[in-house]
This record gives sequence, C-alpha cells and structure tokens, in this order.
Amino acid sequence: MKITYVKRNDIDTAKWDSCIAHSVNGIVYGYSWYLDIVAENWDALIGDDYKAVFPLTYNTKFGISYLYQPFFTQQLGLFSLGLINHKLVGEFLDAIPPKFRFISISLNTFLKFDYPKAKVSQRVTYHLDLIEPYATISSRYSSNTKRNISKAVAYNVLVHKGLGALKLLELKKGNQMVPLKQKHFDMLTKLITQAVAKGVGEVLGAYDMHNELCAGALFLKSNGKVIYLLASSTEEGKNVRAMFALIDHYIHQNADSHLVLDFEGSNIDSIARFYSGFGATPCEYNHLIVNKLPWYIKLFRQ
Repeated sequence: MKITYVKRNDIDTAKWDSCIAHSVNGIVYGYSWYLDIVAENWDALIGDDYKAVFPLTYNTKFGISYLYQPFFTQQLGLFSLGLINHKLVGEFLDAIPPKFRFISISLNTFLKFDYPKAKVSQRVTYHLDLIEPYATISSRYSSNTKRNISKAVAYNVLVHKGLGALKLLELKKGNQMVPLKQKHFDMLTKLITQAVAKGVGEVLGAYDMHNELCAGALFLKSNGKVIYLLASSTEEGKNVRAMFALIDHYIHQNADSHLVLDFEGSNIDSIARFYSGFGATPCEYNHLIVNKLPWYIKLFRQ
C-alpha cells in the first residue's frame, strides 16, 4: 500500500469521513469534524486514496514537533476499509515523519500488535454488548448495581433525554473530580453541539423528586458503538444513585440492538467496578511511546 503524508488543509474531508464510516474499525473519534475540535493540529497518513487513514494529532513545543493523544479522544491510530494485520500497522507507524521526535498515542482496540520500535503498554476500556434483550442484559448486573438502581427508583429519580449542552457543562463545572481548564469546556461545548446537530450525540439528564437536575451524561453513537464520553453528578445525585438510573435507562432504551456500549476505561478501581457492575467487560488497547528526543531533553523529561 502506498502511504502518503498529507497536511490537514489538503485532506479530502468527504473521502476521509467515508473511510471512517465504512472502515472495519471506525469510531467517532476518527471523523474530521471531531478531530478539528479536539486536536490543536492534525495531519494524516493516507493509504491508496483513502482506503486506510491514520490521523496524526500534533503540537510543537520548544521548536520540537510531537504526537499526542487529545482530550476526549481515547483511541485513534489506523482505520482501514480492508483487512488490518501486523504488517499494515507497522508500515503506517514506520511512515510517521521523523520530524515528530516524540510520540505518545493510543491505538484503537483493533490494533493490539507489538511494535518493537516503541514502548508499548496496555490500557483498558469497558465494553457492554447491547445485542441481547434488556431482561437478559440486566440479569447480569451485579447485586450492588441492582440494589443501587432500586434505591434510585425509591428516590423517584427520573431520566429524560434532551438535556442542553450548557446545562450538562454547568453540571460538570460544579462537580469536577478532575479539574478541567476553560479551553476544555470550550472544546466540550463544540463537541456536544456538533454531535447533537449531526445526530451522533444524545444527552440524558437525571432528576430528583424535586425535579432538580442531579446527574447528566453525553453518549456518542457511531459505527455500531456508543461512547459514554462525559458524565457528572451532584452530591445529591450520588446520594440518590442517579447515575445508576441514568445508565440503566440508556441500556433499556438501546438493548436488543447491534451496538456496543463503550464506557471508556479507568484505572480507578471504584469506577472500573461501576462499569463492570453493568456487565461490561475489560477490553485492552495499546499505548505507544517513541522517544527520539536529544539526550539533554530526555534528561530534562526525567
């Protein structure tokens, strides 16, 4: 396959998005509109007239260009219309221009191949197949999850779709576990707005017995996968187990369909248990680091 490095301004957006839409491993993170929002800069490697594509999200610091994984973008890497094998992945990784002296990127779950030229580590996300009926899926919930859903019902928690982007972001700002900068909230505003406008995004809100918003979440549906991208809960929401009710509601509405719910993994045990409580199972993906920095910069990084 002929692989060409193409600058963002020269990318045929229609062909790019068609490749992501029809690739064997397409995912919402790979679409041009998504990359335009989350990446400060991005170019790409393109194989045989968009039969395969590999976004290169980059920035420059101290005159050195490097590849990085953007916020709200768990996985990227190679996307292809045809068979993906170790050889093809290696060819694309080898084609990354040498001007990128430092690489720290996460490949998608289809690309779990060794790459000797990089330091490879495994990260984990959690997947729940929604192909079965709700009764079957919910029967596999953990006893703790079932108990918390029952508590939410007892507290009269109700879940509705159509929560506005600004309402979700206000909720997030007021209840941050990991502080985000204003530029990240600006990014999220664009993401939610465009995702909903394109019919990809759905925002749910959970309300307590006083009809006060106490939890909210953004789901992105694309390429047979649903990404649980953003969620937030107030203290009251935690007390009434609102997020348990919200996710159970989403599963109920989308069960018996050819979808996989991707919770986006976490290294925090309590969050991992929360995901697995709904029957989600761990799925690994590779994170690559390639360091070609001069010795004195490597020393500084330590």
